[in-house]
Amino acid sequence: SGGADSMALLWSMYLLKDKWDIRLSAAHFNHHLRGAESDADEAFVRAFCQRYDIPLYVGHGYVTAGDKGLEAAAREARYAFFDTLDGIILTAHTADDNAETVLMHLIRGTGLKGLGGITPIRGKVIRPMLTVTRREVESFLAEWSIPHILDSSNETDDFLRNRIRHHVMPLLTAENPRIAENLSQMALRLRLDEEFLSQQTDSTAL
Repeated sequence: SGGADSMALLWSMYLLKDKWDIRLSAAHFNHHLRGAESDADEAFVRAFCQRYDIPLYVGHGYVTAGDKGLEAAAREARYAFFDTLDGIILTAHTADDNAETVLMHLIRGTGLKGLGGITPIRGKVIRPMLTVTRREVESFLAEWSIPHILDSSNETDDFLRNRIRHHVMPLLTAENPRIAENLSQMALRLRLDEEFLSQQTDSTAL
């Protein structure tokens, strides 16, 4: 996306690609939700990848809300694009994102699976930053002087995730500065519990 989390992931992989002997490329999906701002995001990503000779794959879609809402529609379009790409896909979801997801599930009502938050691995998609906080991302970018862009839609309170990020998380962080890390770690442990119990249930059914 060109945002802080995505740029931190891309740059860390760029630093590690020779050590790990991997072929690195980037993927950007333009949802065309913010007009010229969306196109500017794409231009930013193109310029950065060109500067560091990182192959870039760009997808386009004109996303509408539909029955599931705008966020869900955008996510579906983005992952449909990812499915067309070869290799392993890394996404830059952080501990803060995971904590917000857990709280969203709690508000809407959930069971053990929902308390597991964001799936660390699903098919060819891997989310390696679920234990990394947004604060650590910002520190990393500042240390390497890596630019990033701000998505104006993240600044509004139009979406539940934004309201949790802007109003709920600051209150919880005031009580415990490590709340994002703690909730994310809890989610990862509960996901393992849920997977184990599901396996046991399947074995019993057999």
